[in-house]
Amino acid sequence: MGFPDTRLRRLRSSAKMRELVKETRLSPSNFILPFFVRHGENVRRAIGSMPGNFQLSVNELVKDAKEAYELGIGGIILFGIPAAKDAVGSEGYADDGIIAQSLRALKESVPELLLIADVCNCEYTDHGHCGIIKDGDVDNDQTLELLAKASVCYARAGADIVAPSDMMDGRIAFIREALDDEGFTNTAILSYAAKYASAYYGPFRDAAESPPSFGDRKTYQMDPANRLEALREVELDVEEGADMVMVKPAGPYLDIIREVKDMFGLPTAAYQVSGEFSMIKAAAANDWIDEERVMMESLTSIRRAGADFVITYFAREAAKLLK
Repeated sequence: MGFPDTRLRRLRSSAKMRELVKETRLSPSNFILPFFVRHGENVRRAIGSMPGNFQLSVNELVKDAKEAYELGIGGIILFGIPAAKDAVGSEGYADDGIIAQSLRALKESVPELLLIADVCNCEYTDHGHCGIIKDGDVDNDQTLELLAKASVCYARAGADIVAPSDMMDGRIAFIREALDDEGFTNTAILSYAAKYASAYYGPFRDAAESPPSFGDRKTYQMDPANRLEALREVELDVEEGADMVMVKPAGPYLDIIREVKDMFGLPTAAYQVSGEFSMIKAAAANDWIDEERVMMESLTSIRRAGADFVITYFAREAAKLLK
């Protein structure tokens, strides 16, 4: 049947009709809100390149986490800024480190809030790379030991999910075995399975104080040109025991999100990264776009592509708008 018998505009004829036939829906529970946490008391340090985001001390983090929970946001993910850095990122797996402290405080204050701990070394190493440096590059196998130690530390402190973002080969199996050996069989692993060496990470590196002091991360993060390699990366992580997988960034990689979801069927996350967020904010500040509409359109597109949940710095704003 074609025109004039078929008129698809009938389904767009009113707001109530459009709502009835809407295919992709957003809920605050679809969002994960990132936080940057540092040592100190009553610290709320603005991040210039990410309007509305802050480096927070633990007591300030607890306040904002309570607000996120009350808004119905699905959970939070933590990134740490250490008191001191060294070659092996030792604060990243220390029981008195900033992430372990934060997790314990959050479990006590907001026990029902879902807590995700990012597992990587770049924030904690003095060279800014994601593992142990050997001959000018990250040594894959030695780095696995650090990732496992951090994962166990965070599980012990109260993390519901650990999220390795380092892109080392074999890390999921290594972490799973370490968690199970310590009795944390219910701690889930959200793998940054397809993490690209993207130019969209700039504001994050400002926020987390984690730019590499030499070179780049192209030997371990993925080439933006590659699609099949991403599917191989995800497949390996699934085989090794990942409970959930992630594509990062989100907006420039909607095709990868769709293929990952269709091919593997696991709970699939997408990270709307700092550059995606900051570009929208900057354009809105110049009155070039409608910030609310672009924010919601971008989040809808990520969900429509297949993401079950989205890590986004817009989580609070979007949740308030949806409510």
